[in-house]
Amino acid sequence: MPDVDGKAIIEALAANVLGARFEDLDAATVENARWRIIDTIGCAIGGAREPSNAALIDLLRDWGGKPEATVLGHGLKGPVHEVAMVNSILCRSFDWGPLTLIADGRRFPTHTSETTVLTALAVGESRGVDGRELITALVAGDDLAARLWIASERPQPGQGPSRGQGFEPWGTITTFGAAAIAGRLLGLNRVQLRHAFGIALNLISGAGSGLWDGATMFKLSQGSSARSGVNAAQLAKAGWTGLEDPLFGAHGSYYATLAGGCDHPERITRDLGRRFHAEVIFKPYPGGRPTHAPIDAALALRRRHDVRPEEIEEVTLRTSPPATAAHYAKPYKVGDYPTADALFSYRYAVASALARGTARNEDYTEAGIRDASVQALIGKVKLASLARPEGVELEVKLRDGRVLTEYVAAALGEPANPISREGIYAKFMTQVEYSQTVGRESAARLLALLERLEEVGDVAEVVRLAVREPD
Repeated sequence: MPDVDGKAIIEALAANVLGARFEDLDAATVENARWRIIDTIGCAIGGAREPSNAALIDLLRDWGGKPEATVLGHGLKGPVHEVAMVNSILCRSFDWGPLTLIADGRRFPTHTSETTVLTALAVGESRGVDGRELITALVAGDDLAARLWIASERPQPGQGPSRGQGFEPWGTITTFGAAAIAGRLLGLNRVQLRHAFGIALNLISGAGSGLWDGATMFKLSQGSSARSGVNAAQLAKAGWTGLEDPLFGAHGSYYATLAGGCDHPERITRDLGRRFHAEVIFKPYPGGRPTHAPIDAALALRRRHDVRPEEIEEVTLRTSPPATAAHYAKPYKVGDYPTADALFSYRYAVASALARGTARNEDYTEAGIRDASVQALIGKVKLASLARPEGVELEVKLRDGRVLTEYVAAALGEPANPISREGIYAKFMTQVEYSQTVGRESAARLLALLERLEEVGDVAEVVRLAVREPD
């Protein structure tokens, strides 16, 4: 571990979170925050109908408590920390939220926004904050989380060759981001916020990765980090104290205990208050990001050649080293939670897109997954290596002897191939149509409101449009 003044770093981070002003944010930063808010609210509305979440909603209803914030889609109210947790889980349900921080020439596959945006919205609703303050708190919290990511050159917990072992990064770093957002919106001072970070370390959870086993719990750390971040801020406001140096302390710290070290601590405070880091990739389809280039290839091949699943003899997906992810290549199964098995499988993603010509929420529900034509096609999908430095290639052999190929260098949503504004709007409405909890007219009004979020006097206006309409 480097010899750094961790207490000074925490003090600087706390000061930056509380001192950030909307007027100091550049236009690109505000615009990025706006699109992430739109995207994650849409994903939470879509996730409101994901079948496994019904039990979670029933639990929240049984827990009861102070009606401080609102579950998107459903309209159920509950304590702010529990609603933040539930909304974050809804958002992650189809693994369709914003992704990837790019800084200092490196890519960091984060899942920050699915927690931080929904934390900001829940706490903001409970406090009656305006749109400008919501955006500012979100940007400051995301920037703090991003700085903790980029300080280490080594794989974060749960990543790298041994991915699936240890703690998931979206249950660790994201907890600090959520604590920062909640602390600012709850009105903590600098001393209290510093203690909130120290408390947050003790609340971190998310051991193990449900991606490997296809378990419902894959999305749990997305919510637990939201709940823990809010709880840390609440406890600090109530007078609790936390570790003085949660990042580098000798008696238990993030980098020593969870991250295995810190390579570049100077990156945590470099350009602090002048540059704001955040996620930049918006996903065009459900499922893990490594499946998206294969989906692009499958959809393009089907459109161009009008391929039908019954015509297919064999499918080969070739991935270059940068596009290969081990847990997406594992043998496919339909287990106890078929949605997770499908979301993180190359074979399922390719077979489903070829068979249907779509990649939507309903394709990843159990009913869609068990479609006989899709399951039959999965057995024909083989994986191989691609002799190119980047991208994927899909080869389809037809029964009539034809061999069709499609190469994709960069998936839709990458900085070199970004989703358009219209594409994000269309994705939002796709979520609404699947969910059937928010009417199209309300959804259109919601999008218009989010377009001018900085003019909104109370973010509760946003929430009122993002729930089930009364009968």
